[in-house]
Amino acid sequence: MMNNKYEKQNVKGEDSLSKLFGLLNREKGKMRAGIVMSVVGCALNLIAPLVLMLVSEEILNYTTNGTMNMDRIGLLCVISIILLGVGGFFQWFQTHIVAGVVGRGMQELRNKMTAKMNRMPLNYFDTRDRGTVLSYLTNDVDIAGNSLNLTLSTVIVSVITMIGVVIILFILDWRIALVTVLLLPIVFAILTKISTVAEKHFLNRSKLTADISSQAEESYTGFNILRVFNAGERTNDKFAVKNLELEKTMSLADYYSSVSIPVMTFFGNLMFVVVAIAGGIIVANMSKESGSSPEQINNYIAITVAAVSYVGQLVAPITQIAQGIATMQQAVASSQRIYEFLEEEEEADESHKTTTLPEIKGNISFEHVRFGYTKDRVIVNDFSEIGKPGQKIAIVGPTGAGKTTMVNLLMRFYEINSGAIKIEGVDTREMKRGYVRNLFGMVLQDTWLFEGTIMENLKFSRPSATDEEVYAACRATHCDGFIRQQPNGYNQVLDSECGLSAGQKQLLTIARAMIQNAPMMILDEATSSVDTRTELMIQDAMDKLMKGRTSFIIAHRLSTIKNSDLIIVMKDGDVLETGNHDQLMKLDGFYAALYNSQFTGKGPQFS
Repeated sequence: MMNNKYEKQNVKGEDSLSKLFGLLNREKGKMRAGIVMSVVGCALNLIAPLVLMLVSEEILNYTTNGTMNMDRIGLLCVISIILLGVGGFFQWFQTHIVAGVVGRGMQELRNKMTAKMNRMPLNYFDTRDRGTVLSYLTNDVDIAGNSLNLTLSTVIVSVITMIGVVIILFILDWRIALVTVLLLPIVFAILTKISTVAEKHFLNRSKLTADISSQAEESYTGFNILRVFNAGERTNDKFAVKNLELEKTMSLADYYSSVSIPVMTFFGNLMFVVVAIAGGIIVANMSKESGSSPEQINNYIAITVAAVSYVGQLVAPITQIAQGIATMQQAVASSQRIYEFLEEEEEADESHKTTTLPEIKGNISFEHVRFGYTKDRVIVNDFSEIGKPGQKIAIVGPTGAGKTTMVNLLMRFYEINSGAIKIEGVDTREMKRGYVRNLFGMVLQDTWLFEGTIMENLKFSRPSATDEEVYAACRATHCDGFIRQQPNGYNQVLDSECGLSAGQKQLLTIARAMIQNAPMMILDEATSSVDTRTELMIQDAMDKLMKGRTSFIIAHRLSTIKNSDLIIVMKDGDVLETGNHDQLMKLDGFYAALYNSQFTGKGPQFS
């Protein structure tokens, strides 16, 4: 159950779509130029049939007077071809402009989302699947971008074309235009109904796609575990159920998306037939009237032919608008998810905080700290302890005791409910989070190395470090040897083929923390992935390099913390015992029982 503080925001589809279009505002000039090109291109394309109408008049007049001006017909045909060519060029250039503007808009959106991730509290990611969050940045942004591109490059042209056709039809004959216009409200009423239903299915499709991505990521990252427990078939079955659900949702979404196209095509053809019949009736009536000359009848036949041609041009825009509306349902669903994420509550702004420490000796105090991930799930009840400069402070206890939580609070990954954590007597909440975190070097149980050279990974904590400082840290952590054995040494790229063991990768993360040269150190199960011999070498190096630094060590293997200056024994969020190893063993209490369970097999096993 997620914390109410981080409940999902409800963003309306129309609001999110408006914000999506708002990304294009910074290039209003280019968008206006694109619209102008669309208008000009559409106008030229619409003028061409009027020119061809004059050609029709010449041909029809030949049936009455027996003469045909071939020079005029040839000139009109050339003019028509030029109009269509230039109009097509303007529309192509408009599409090119729109694609560039939309591409840069999506780039800005991805930058905003990445920056947002860095401002989100850790609690947000604790209550969401990583695959779901990543799908916002990949699938949803891609869908939104493609939808915007299609809408702006084709739908705008289609709308302009449709308006132009209606205007020209009224110029040619208001009766034919009126028949056409009366059908349009019916067409768009059906479009609206279909799009409303489609939107729900597209929104559900986006959610299921995120679920599929998350499940696929879990299967990939836990591939070895699946093999160990022969759980491949069970995982496949679970994936198949979710995949089937997605397939059904996609089918419904695609059905409602595609059904609009044949419906619109039907109405477009219906208008085509109606206009042809209406024009035929008018010509027939003119033929019966004694006052209509053959030239007038021929002219109106040419007008009818032109009107039928324009209605033919109306079918394509209506179909494209139908496609655009269907596509925009996908954009609505994706943009809604994107802006729900962008409007999630962030870590509090600390730009106004200026407190820094003039001197950092390593005095750290926990004063009646109370913390819970939710109001009904308290992890730390009333924790008080003082760490002195240069001390090695170990935090031990069974799983769920609150060991890692205390480190997370110290680094301000979470904010405490009450009490205070102070460094050199200053409450950490008075300092910026980034400043507090820079005070600590940190090595976690899970190694994190990116695909870059070994040198780039080692300098990640302090890019300004010299190569000599890197070499010294690597020698101290016993990883200089295996680094130099790599084909390219410190310039070896860390990828799937580099062949480093889990223990070697952990050594690199320890060296990286030492290169940072922070005044204080945190090690959370830092030696869990190395063998006993390497562990002893690391302990020796760590003792030397942490001298003078206040260090916090979380360990389940109690052999790694026997020489700590202070051992804090926790259980269920409370401090049960404190002291060094010898003092705690003499107490013969919880720590002694825990130690004996590990090394002698006697006493209860704590978990």
